[in-house]
Amino acid sequence: MEEISKEEALKLLYNMKLIRAFEEKAGELYAEGKISGFLHLSVGEEAVPVGAISVMGPNDYLTSTHRGHGELIARGGDIKRMMAELFGKKTGYCKGKGGSMHITDIKIGHLGANGIVGGGIPIATGAGAGIKIKKTDQAVLCFFGDGAVNTGAFHESLNLAGLWKLPVVYICENNFYAMSVSLYRSHAVKEIYKRAAAYNMPGVLVDGMNVEDVREKVKEALERARRGEGPTLIEAQTYRYYGHSRTDPSNYRTKEEEDQWKKRDPINTYIKKLKEKGYLTEEDVEKMDKEIEKILEDAVKFAEESPEPEIESIYEDVYA
Repeated sequence: MEEISKEEALKLLYNMKLIRAFEEKAGELYAEGKISGFLHLSVGEEAVPVGAISVMGPNDYLTSTHRGHGELIARGGDIKRMMAELFGKKTGYCKGKGGSMHITDIKIGHLGANGIVGGGIPIATGAGAGIKIKKTDQAVLCFFGDGAVNTGAFHESLNLAGLWKLPVVYICENNFYAMSVSLYRSHAVKEIYKRAAAYNMPGVLVDGMNVEDVREKVKEALERARRGEGPTLIEAQTYRYYGHSRTDPSNYRTKEEEDQWKKRDPINTYIKKLKEKGYLTEEDVEKMDKEIEKILEDAVKFAEESPEPEIESIYEDVYA
């Protein structure tokens, strides 16, 4: 595995902690009734977006999912604008009209979260086709869950990408449950990465609880894409600690299963590793936590004080 500098390692940890803190805060605000609509948290899965996005180029693109706060934060999204969007305020990324599932920032190459399961897969494939036609040195990261693998959009998109050798890295965040349905009850082929063989592309299995493993494997796939060798399908095995959404108590999972995954928590294990390497002290962790706490306090204050959208704007920016 590639040796990562202290600076880069601490940045990986910081981003994972920022994502988790943002989502834990969002969960609290949802419980208080300050955030309405749908809220899908990715607590436990932070290593996947952080590791993958850390090796993106400045002009690369990504598509996200309905559980997509992590991707935007890892890409450098504005925490205040994200929080305002969750509050449905005018200062939010989508002027309060998109909510949690549709946050996007085109300026940093984020082509959008998507409330449709698998909806980002053809968008990423189209972006990859555009890159191929324009012959630019860009690539696309496409994030989706295990449930999206059983949609037509997945098969059609990967077939075209494999046929045309598009510069797309398809990253399945496999948390083993599509809503409440276990992967083992819904997939004829349990090993998602093996499906890549049907589309003439490499399939790679990644430890989605290990940020450095994700980073290394995605970096290799991006380099391959830039060489014109086509797409890669990556299966990052991870686990969401909460239910499908904040209204789901996840009674379909056992406490024993949850505890086993939490023993491999991506943040706690990385803190331990960095301490052993001499990159990090407990004081450093506390300082990091305080800084993140302040960022979130400011974001909530910004969201609460921001204006509501005017009723006259209801039809603005609506195209379908």
